[in-house]
This record gives sequence, structure tokens and C-alpha cells, in this order.
Amino acid sequence: PRRRNRGPATEASGPAAMLCARAAPWYRVGMDFTNAPLPLLSGRVHEVGGPSAVAFALIRARQAGSPLFWIRPAWLGDQPLPDGLAGIIPPSAVIGVATATETDSLAAAEEALRDGAVPVVIVDITRPLSLREGRRLQLAAGAGRSTGLCLIAQGMGSNAAETRWHCAPLFDPESGDSTLMRWEITKNKKGTLG
Repeated sequence: PRRRNRGPATEASGPAAMLCARAAPWYRVGMDFTNAPLPLLSGRVHEVGGPSAVAFALIRARQAGSPLFWIRPAWLGDQPLPDGLAGIIPPSAVIGVATATETDSLAAAEEALRDGAVPVVIVDITRPLSLREGRRLQLAAGAGRSTGLCLIAQGMGSNAAETRWHCAPLFDPESGDSTLMRWEITKNKKGTLG
């Protein structure tokens, strides 16, 4: 399979069908995602981008169990409100970590992943990671058997990431549901894209 960068699609096809909200109607905010097939390897770091990246990360955190670390630079203007996440994950399960710099965020993520005390560590990335930084996170996740999810902007992926996902809302006029999402894998070290 070759890599393709595609924009949001309105129709599911091929391997992407299992990741598309139309093919899998359980991808709705507020529903029980415990058994949703979200193929992320534990003990690895994955990247998620797009307008629905936070929902994707929180659904994965809910599947893995509580608690979760969410590491973000303190200077970012839009800080998460745990009560606003209650439709996906209990607010008491979210441990927020505000850091002064990107280096502090990466150091905190590395320590949390290596410790293994939490099953999922979410870290907001505000600049492209070097291969060295990405590899350090992968080694830490492997040592602690935790899953790392880096929330990234377009074009900020690291070569060290196990998978990279683009998550976007999906409009389906037939269902009338405004919470459908399309999850497309754009990088996968061990499988297909789509």
C-alpha cells in the first residue's frame, strides 16, 4: 500500500470502512465506546490530528481505563474543562498537567509513559518533534506499557510515531446525527492505510 493524503470523505470504502462513522454507527459522542475496535498498540506512541482529535484521544482513554494524564503547555489558551468531557470520560479520571515549555511537556510525558501508572498519556504537541524526541517517547511507552497519544497540528508528525490518525466530523444528512466522526489512518508502521 502506498501513502495517500486525502481530505475528509463522505463515503467509506476499503479498509477505512471500519473506521468510518457511517460504517460503524457507534462512533457518537456520549455513547459507550468500551468495545469499539480502535486498533492502537499499547506500549507505543501514536499521533492524532484534525478537528476531532481530542474526541479520538478521550475515547481511547476510556477504553484503556482510568486515570489518564493530559499534558499541555500552560500558555495554550484553550484548556480542557473536565466537566465538559463527562460524556466520554469521568472528570475525576482526568489528571491535567500544565507545563511551562514544550521541553517540559515532553519530559513529563516521557516520565508518565515510563512509569506506567496510567494506561494513557495525552500530550499536546505545539511544534514538530525531532526523531530523537519521538524515539525517547516510544522507548518510555514500551518500558511502562502505556499508550501515548500526541495531539498534533497538520504537518507536525514524527517519524517515530507508530500510527498517525486524522479525525474529522462527518456530516450524514440521512442520520441527522451531528456527532459522527471519520477516523482515517495516514501512517501505520505495521499495516495498511485508509
